[in-house]
This record gives sequence, structure tokens and C-alpha cells, in this order.
Amino acid sequence: MKKIINKHKSIWKQKLFVFSAFSGILMFAGSLLINYWANNYAVEVSSNSVTDMLLDNLPFINTSIVFVQGSLVFVLLVLFLLVREPKSIPFVFKSTALFVLVRSIFVSLTHLGPLPQQAVIDSSNTVFNTLIYSAGADYFFSGHTGLPFLFALIFWKNYYLRLIFLFSSIIAGFSVLLGRMHYSIDVMAAFFITYGIYQIARSFFKKDYNLFLGKENAGVEGGEPAQIGK
Repeated sequence: MKKIINKHKSIWKQKLFVFSAFSGILMFAGSLLINYWANNYAVEVSSNSVTDMLLDNLPFINTSIVFVQGSLVFVLLVLFLLVREPKSIPFVFKSTALFVLVRSIFVSLTHLGPLPQQAVIDSSNTVFNTLIYSAGADYFFSGHTGLPFLFALIFWKNYYLRLIFLFSSIIAGFSVLLGRMHYSIDVMAAFFITYGIYQIARSFFKKDYNLFLGKENAGVEGGEPAQIGK
């Protein structure tokens, strides 16, 4: 704990880091507002549901507990990692903001209607319901599948975190399919789009990425994803 406190004391004294960290947090907050607008718009203009070959052959299971509680566990894990390694804050927040922004654009362009049978999500009067969930109209692409995969890419060189986030992404993908909260194309496309978002984030936020890698003074471009926790 003392080592973590010393890390925070040291890095929060740096003005450039403070500016980058808070700009990342503001970007993330702004992306959530855009996401809120996109979700509401998707509800207003949603059309009819369509058939899905994979869903037609999968059983329906109410996976709402994975959808909601799993999301909470995921958020707590990410917050723990940010507290443990504060230098990761700018890149994590900015890359997540980019992810939410890109997904909001896709959601506003794709207007598939809710599937006939769908798990009921009880998230009334929560921030989750207000900013993230939109009664099943924000389909393409699956955020619950893509976001853990994004963090798997970010923390790729840490073997255990990589496995945890990859496993979370796969479990989330299956849960939203079995609960009929996404079409199969939403889940499958999430991996490809998320990988593109990660590469764009590395390019757009190069200084933050280098800080994340511990290369803030190396004067080189970022290489592989960071190795935190070793």
C-alpha cells in the first residue's frame, strides 16, 4: 500500500500528467453523454427485429445477472488497476472514451428492433440505466463484449490480466447471445472493431501510451501493450 501511495504522490505532482489525466476523464464523461443521446435516438427510430441463424439455434437463458453484476465487477477491477498503477489513467480513460464514442456512432446508424424474447434488465434509477443501457435498442456492436477485449489488448503483456479480460469478453459475448440482448453479428463484429479502436488509440494518444508503457522518457513509439503487475 505504501508503494502505491508513493506512486500517486510522485506522479500527481507532474503538471503534464494531471492535465492529461483530467482531460482523459473529461473525454470519458463526454463520451457517456454522447452515448446517452445515441441510445435514446436508437430507441426512437428502432425498426423491427430480424432473424438470426445463430440465435435461432441457441436456447434462451435469462443472463441478466451476468449483464449487470458482471459489469459491476468489471468496473471495480478496472478501478483497482488504475489505483494500483496511476500512470495508466490517461491512456485507459482516453481509449475507453474513444471506444464509447465509436460505438455511439455505430448505434446511431444501426436501427434494428429488440428481439422478441429478451432477458429483463432491472437497472431502474441507476447510472447504468441512465447512461449505458437503452432497453435493448443499442445493438451494433456489443459493448459488453468489446470493452473487456479492449482491456485485454491494453494489458496484453500481463498474462493473468490478459486471460481475465479475454475470459470476461467471451463470457459476456455468450451471455448477451443467450439472453437475446444482442444479435450474433453484434458480438462477432465487436472483436474486429475493438482491435481497430485500440490501434487508433495508440496512434492518437501516443504520449499517454508511452507513459503507460513506462517509456515517457525514452523518446520512442509504443511497442507492445503494457506489462502491469509484474
